[in-house]
Order: sequence, then structure tokens, then C-alpha cells
Amino acid sequence: MDWKVFWVTFGTIFLAEMGDKTQLAALTMTAETRVPLAVFTGACAALCLATFLGVMVGNFLSHLVPETLLRKAAGGAFIIIGGLILLGKW
Repeated sequence: MDWKVFWVTFGTIFLAEMGDKTQLAALTMTAETRVPLAVFTGACAALCLATFLGVMVGNFLSHLVPETLLRKAAGGAFIIIGGLILLGKW
């Protein structure tokens, strides 16, 4: 295992997920249900599956599309989604 990649990925994802919709949804679900272990387990399973799908699609695309194009497409997607969020359409 490449520990440098692991820690960079961990730090990036951890900071990106702090205060996002997923964390707020887990907080709300826990407050409503008062079953923190079930919410924690469900949220972890969902995040693991979503991450797994992202890694698999990324691995597949990396064999078909040049890295620079992937980076530009991902950056463009972030900008578009950010703009939609600012406009209240997402």
C-alpha cells in the first residue's frame, strides 16, 4: 500500500466531507431516530459503496481517457454543480 496516497486521500475526503449534506443528514437521522449505531452503520455502508463505485469508474476511465482531460472534466463538473447550488437549482 502506498501510505502517502492513503493519507492524502484520507485528508482530502475527510476535509471535503466535514459539514456537508451527508454529515447533516446523519446528524438529523440520529436526532430523529435516536438509534446512532444503525445510522452510523448505514451511513458508513452507503459512503463505502459510493466510494467503491467512484474508484471503479475512475479506474475504468483512467484506461480510456487521458488524465488531464479527466481533471478538467472533474473541475468543470465541480464548477457547474457549485453554480447550480448557488442558484438554488441543486
